[in-house]
Amino acid sequence: MELPEIQEIIKEADVDSIRIDFPDIHGICRSKLIPARRLEATLEEGLNFAEATYIVDFANDIAFEGGCGGDSGWSDMTARPDLETFAILPHQPHTARIIANTFLKGVPHPVDPRGTLKKILDRYEKLGLKAFAASELEFMLFDPVSGENYNNSPSCVYQVNSSVDKLGILRTIQNACLDLGIEIIYLNHEFFPGQFEVNWKYCDAMKMADQTFTFKHLCKEIATQNDLHLTFMGRPKSGGGGNGYHIHLSLNNLDNGKNAFDEPDGKDGMSELQRHFIGGQLAHAKGMAALLAPTINSYKRYVPDSFAPYFIAWGGDNRTVYCRVPDERGTAARVENRSACASANPYLAIAATLAAGLDGIENKIDPGEPANCDIYHDESGQYEPMPFYLRDAINALKKDEFLNEIFSPELLSAFIALKEREEDRFRTAVTDWEFNEYSYHL
Repeated sequence: MELPEIQEIIKEADVDSIRIDFPDIHGICRSKLIPARRLEATLEEGLNFAEATYIVDFANDIAFEGGCGGDSGWSDMTARPDLETFAILPHQPHTARIIANTFLKGVPHPVDPRGTLKKILDRYEKLGLKAFAASELEFMLFDPVSGENYNNSPSCVYQVNSSVDKLGILRTIQNACLDLGIEIIYLNHEFFPGQFEVNWKYCDAMKMADQTFTFKHLCKEIATQNDLHLTFMGRPKSGGGGNGYHIHLSLNNLDNGKNAFDEPDGKDGMSELQRHFIGGQLAHAKGMAALLAPTINSYKRYVPDSFAPYFIAWGGDNRTVYCRVPDERGTAARVENRSACASANPYLAIAATLAAGLDGIENKIDPGEPANCDIYHDESGQYEPMPFYLRDAINALKKDEFLNEIFSPELLSAFIALKEREEDRFRTAVTDWEFNEYSYHL
């Protein structure tokens, strides 16, 4: 959209405030609120944010080892709004938002997750390919005071009635998403009490990352407005399951617009390009694990019979594998990476999976034969397991030469510094489990 069109929308909708949002490394929405009348000036000047915003951890401390200011006097960076992302926020009266890219000394900031995804998409375009994606996210709702599940009844999967959603949160989220241009396909209660899932329409990868980023903070804000606590945390409680983030990926040829994964005459209707894309997913499964499962808690999803990956393998319509190839072909031919945690930064998660696929395509990595059975209890030893701890995933990321080439050293330095600090804090924290396990007897 152009500025005059947006200014007309602002006038007609009586918008007086605009949020300028951008994602940090965690995927948290960082923002400043400007008067709507300041939009044109903001486009010219940008908005300054402390560069160290990128190395603020969950404990509200600074991961100094990550760069981003400590080596240059704690300098500012500039957020520049991308007008294509302008939207009126349905849950905040008279308020719009624009997603921004960040710049440092006039050039794209090397730690910007959105800019990171753009660079990988540009590499695909040089190959004559356009990347598409769809996010499939789960979340859980809790009472913020008691900590009880929003719905505490068992066996409510695929229900949408008032007994599982007495406040109508799903409908509120649905309509807010539609107002924002996020084309909802369906919503439902998931397997575990108080767990829900929302699916929306496939689109190009950058637009999907923007929509997923928007969706996550939109859901949390709507929940807060309804006195509920919503989380995308990987596994919020020991007694329940986890929240996954399944990423569906495909590639179209730029010259004819056709799905490059579809090959009616190929084995199982799959093109060699799709097979190589899968080969890249498997080859970098360990290296990109920290980006797809970015918290200590994320790895508590990786258990047998959880429908989260345990072994690194691919298959057809098989929910026990790391990479699933649904039965649809033609325009719907795609690869589903099932490993990401719902807590992942969507820009980095989509960037990582596409980066892995790019290596598979460029180096023609063979994924091997598909797994056609439940591999959770496979005893053949033919499949490598996932990393089961964040520290192991960080080490795998450090050793992955291709990911260290395609992601900027500044981004990886900041990301790893944040994650190693998280590990250090957890190492010295005493949990309730430890007290209950040891204190009586020892």
